[in-house]
Amino acid sequence: MIRDTWRIVRLGLKSLMLHKLRSSLTTAGILFGVASVIAMLAVGEGAKREALEQFRSMGVSNIIARSKKPPETQQSSTQSSFSALAYGLLYHEADLVQSALPDAKVVRIREIKRPMMRGEHFQASIVVATEPEFLGVANMSVFEGRWLTDTDEMVLANVCVLGAKLAQSLFPLEEVLGKTVLVGSDDRYEVVGVLRDQGRSAGAAGVTYDECMFVPMSTARRRIGEEIMTSTGGSFSRERVELNEIKVKLPDSDEVPMAANILRDLLLEAHKDQDDVAITVPLELLQKEEESKRMFNIVLAVIASISLLVGGIGIMNVMLATVTERTREIGIRRALGAKKKHIIQQFLVEAGVLSALGGVVGVGIGIALPHLITAWFGQKTITLPQHVLLAFGISAAVGVAFGIYPAWRAANMDPVEALRHE
Repeated sequence: MIRDTWRIVRLGLKSLMLHKLRSSLTTAGILFGVASVIAMLAVGEGAKREALEQFRSMGVSNIIARSKKPPETQQSSTQSSFSALAYGLLYHEADLVQSALPDAKVVRIREIKRPMMRGEHFQASIVVATEPEFLGVANMSVFEGRWLTDTDEMVLANVCVLGAKLAQSLFPLEEVLGKTVLVGSDDRYEVVGVLRDQGRSAGAAGVTYDECMFVPMSTARRRIGEEIMTSTGGSFSRERVELNEIKVKLPDSDEVPMAANILRDLLLEAHKDQDDVAITVPLELLQKEEESKRMFNIVLAVIASISLLVGGIGIMNVMLATVTERTREIGIRRALGAKKKHIIQQFLVEAGVLSALGGVVGVGIGIALPHLITAWFGQKTITLPQHVLLAFGISAAVGVAFGIYPAWRAANMDPVEALRHE
């Protein structure tokens, strides 16, 4: 049995080696198909993981209510430059949220854009006024020093904690802790801690938390207040925003849907006239993103599999030509006692070898391509073992499937007519 199988395989390989160029070109169709399937799935998986990590960094058990500038109305467009446009979340609304969700951690956040200076080093960034619970709710950690405390909040301490990138910008060559940073024209804050690098793309007012300064909420209210004045093209505008964001952390992600409905009823209803509050639920975004990326991967796989189909058609075309060329040989083998199954096995072996060889080389190229894509374009790619096995399995199945008809046609030739063929 083994000897007969090996003889058939050897005969098939010998036949393929007689037409090296044709066999190579046929194999190329499968090769590029396998490589494209693996590479495209790796790109899709990398994009999926990148997006999901961003949502997970926001906290799947968190809910975020954020102030937004309302659409321009007649009132706001005719507003005097001496009066402030008031919008967004209020301090007492954070208390209402805490009352409605007693088991949740509720953190108030205020964001103020300010220039910061240490010696000759300057950085325009965001001062984030917040509370001690912020660190845990935002899934962040301290690299050195300490975080803001309840005592800092009570005594209106003039202290701050710097994001990793901001600390590097203001203190590139000296120790950070214990030094002071000038904020605005006359406010000085002592640095008591530096956060670990978060590496996130989202943060306060479009700036990553790595570039922000964090101060106690009570200190910011006393020193900065709630009104912000901006100057654009010689005109001045004033805005009054008590809170830019309220973060809510639930004990368990299963409680998020119910809590999200409570927040929507509580906050969106109160601000429906001005439309100045938006609620973000990372868990809902995560679920939607997972579904969309799953569909994206399916589409990529289908598109890439078309090239495998084309490769399979190429194999069938070559095998049909081979059957025609070897008609006399088939007749001689049948006359010498070869059965139909032996003819079928020989041609299936040839088709299988073509597809398997293309699959093996294609797997190698498919694994290498994602690394090149990452190196050249900076796109994160992830090659999963199941994707490699899937692509190789499909290539092998395509070769066998498209080799069945030529093999059947060869086996069912009339031996007498085959021997007469010139």
